[in-house]
Parts: sequence; structure tokens; C-alpha cells
Amino acid sequence: MTYPARRADSLFRDVWLPAETQAVRAEVRQFVQDVVRPVAHRLNTTPESKDIFPRAEFDAMARAGLYAIPFPTDVGGRGLEFPTLATLTVLEELGYYSRGLASALYDGQAILVGKTLDKAPQALRMHYLPALIRGEFVGAFATSEPEASTDLSVKSMQTTASRVPGGWQVNGRKRWITNSPVAEWILVLCRAGETLTMLMADMRAEGVSVGKPDLKMGNHVQLTADVSFKQVFVPDDHTVGTEGGGLRVALGALALGRMGIGAIGVAMAQASLDYAVDHMCKRKVFGQELARMQHWQYQFAEHAVGIEQARSLYQKAGYRYDKEGNAEVEAAMAKLTGSRLAVDVVRDAIQVCGGYGFVRELSGTGEQMPLESIYRDAKIGEIYEGANEIQKWVIARNIFGRAYTG
Repeated sequence: MTYPARRADSLFRDVWLPAETQAVRAEVRQFVQDVVRPVAHRLNTTPESKDIFPRAEFDAMARAGLYAIPFPTDVGGRGLEFPTLATLTVLEELGYYSRGLASALYDGQAILVGKTLDKAPQALRMHYLPALIRGEFVGAFATSEPEASTDLSVKSMQTTASRVPGGWQVNGRKRWITNSPVAEWILVLCRAGETLTMLMADMRAEGVSVGKPDLKMGNHVQLTADVSFKQVFVPDDHTVGTEGGGLRVALGALALGRMGIGAIGVAMAQASLDYAVDHMCKRKVFGQELARMQHWQYQFAEHAVGIEQARSLYQKAGYRYDKEGNAEVEAAMAKLTGSRLAVDVVRDAIQVCGGYGFVRELSGTGEQMPLESIYRDAKIGEIYEGANEIQKWVIARNIFGRAYTG
């Protein structure tokens, strides 16, 4: 597939970003050019099956040290001053070519699993986090269930953990679990009495079963499936955080994940704009290039402003989190803005490109087109890791206070 020039390189400037973050962007940009770009169309368009898990790309990311970026040096990480900001930058660069890969192999692996383990008790943290950074196992993060996703309250959670000698016995079913068809370890949010507890379970343990990968509208490379637990034993020392502190652990990781979804949304919007602008400058209609039509000039000028705003929001969220350890409202704004923007920009990109936007592959020439897969992939950003309606509620809560919003 032939990709156009990146308009962000002429419109956007990382003028205030730390030098270490700019260096990470350059490093990962080269990685995706070499490793992800050549296989992106296949990754984005091949239907889900266990066989399509991008093991070669996963291994390449580990060899390149991408999994070390979010973490401190004591576990083999890079020890960056602004690790969250760098992590989000990685997601934008990966997501430019493959949104599903960015979501599964970096948001799911490095943020949801990795950052949760970074907060785990020291023995658990020191055993598993260095192995994750080296790419020695694939992990899964399980909070959602058939009847519980956005609502992670105790009353909604049906997966239970009961005390037994030496640990816990887990029973229940989780749904929409990224990487579960290929994962070796899984972080499971369970109801334990009147509270929630996070446990780390071995996917190879007796009583764990994983369904076939879900067949989804988009994000094909992000394999999800149901995971069932039937009297699964988890030892005491695999409790992540404190007993009863599972919700705090889960929400902490999900807040970072929401920033990541915002960054991936920016990537999709940028890729859509780049392809559409290139097409408009070449395609003639009624004797003139589409780029000469003022309607489309204004439409894509608005989108350029939107991309600048959304990128700045996820960067501010990451920067504030690195400086202060909390960025709840910025995370909500970044997720809401980036995910919504991706849908809007790719829709207009397909419209202006016409059939060339709608087609996946042009059989007459063998040309592969990216907008069709971006359109399918973009929608999930408005849904997962906290639906956008929930992000609006978080923002409203920061405006009016809990006394009014609950």
C-alpha cells in the first residue's frame, strides 16, 4: 500500500514536548515504518482467528524495547521522566497504521496489564513486570462481563473469588477480554464478599476455558473472547494490590487506557486526513482538483484544528499524570475528543474520496485502500474503556460536583 505524506509534519510542532518524548516519537516512527507499515493492511482486514495474532510484531516490539518505555529502571524499564507522555506517543505512532495492533499489543499489554502490575505487591511486580517488558508472556485484563462493563460496581459483578486454604477460588465469566485467546496470564476483577479484588490467574490453570475469538466490526487484530472460570485456584500471593482494593486498581489502569484511546483516535484522524488530502490534490472533478472546492477546504481545515486540539488534550493528560499522578478530567476529555474526532474525520474522508474511500482493495489494479478499515475501527473508540457518555459524566462531575451528578 502506498501511503501519503504526513500532514502533521507540516501542521503540528512538538515545540513544548520534552526532548525524551520527541526522541521516542522518532524512534517509534522508524519502527512502525519498518515493521508495522508493510503488514498493516493484512492486520487491519483479516478476520479474527487465533492464528492471526501478530506474534512476529509482538516479538519485534519487545526486542526494540518498546515495552520498556512506560516503566522505571528497577524492572528493566527506561526510567523516563515523563513515561506516560511517551507511552501515549507510542500509541499514536502505532495507531497510525494499525489501530487494532496499538490497542491489543500496547494499550492492552503495556498499559492495562503492565501498569496494573507496576502497582502490584513488590514480589509479584518484580517477578512478572520484567518478563512482560522482555515480551516473555502475553497478558489479558478482565473487568467486563456479560452483564457488567461500564458499571463495575459490586452488585453488577458476577465473577466471584472465595477464600480457600492458601488463596482464592474463582468462578464466573468475563467478556470482551483482549488477547485472551493467546494470553498466558490474566488479571481478573472479582467480587469478594462486599468488595472487589483483583487477582492474577494462570490461563493454563485447571478450570480456565477461553471461547473462540469474537467476530467484530473492526479492530480485527485485537482478539477478544469470553473467559470462563470454574473453581480456579489463585494463590494468595497473586492478589494484585490489597484485598478489597480491586476497583481502585482497575480504574487506575483504565484512566491511563482512556488517554491511550484518545491518542489512537488522533492517529486514525490524522491518517484519514492525510489520505483524503492527498486524494483531493490529485483527483479532478468537473475539470478541477477536489482540493480547489472551498467546501472541502473548510471541512478539512476544521478537522486539522480538531486534530491539534485532540493531540494537545492527550498530551496534557499524560504530562499532568506524570507530574501529579492524577489526570481524571483530562483523561476523560482526551478519550471523548479523540475517539469522536476519528469517526468524524474518516467519515468525511470516505465521502470526499467516494468509491476510493469505500473500497478495501481495487481488484483492477491491486491497490489497497486504508479508509474502509479505519472507518470500521474508529467506532469502538467511542465505546470501550468507558463509553463516551461516561466520559461526559466524569467531566460534568468535575464541573458540578458529586452532590449534583452522583
